[in-house]
Amino acid sequence: MADRGLRGLIRLHKHQVDEKRRALADLERTEQEILDRQQALREEMVREQAAVREDPALGLTFGAYVQRHKERQERLAQSLANIRKAIEAARDDLSEAFKELKTYEITQANRDLREKHERDRKEQEVLDEIGLTLHRRREQAEDDGGDGSGGI
Repeated sequence: MADRGLRGLIRLHKHQVDEKRRALADLERTEQEILDRQQALREEMVREQAAVREDPALGLTFGAYVQRHKERQERLAQSLANIRKAIEAARDDLSEAFKELKTYEITQANRDLREKHERDRKEQEVLDEIGLTLHRRREQAEDDGGDGSGGI
């Protein structure tokens, strides 16, 4: 009965570990999206700077663009910091869930091993008893006239 309960706990914890892995993967994808947006923002700045060099008249609005660009950079940096905190927490959570799962799996493996040893011990007892019985029968057969004379 306890064996079924432990196996159920193992299944439940495997499911939880899988869910935590998926959640972590989602967070890591979000982190990559933010990193990609930061790169795109840097590339956009390079293009805008090149455009201003080619057409100085654009310089009149470039200051406002730079201000918006800095604000976008700051928002992305804050989002990145937040998602990295969430990733760290998710990794810790996954690590803890994995440790619990391993504890249950090791406990189950130890139980299975003890049960196997007990089965092997019982089987050996049966085989030993069979061997003793055969040995006794042979001894008794020898005592009952197993001297080779055929009883004559």
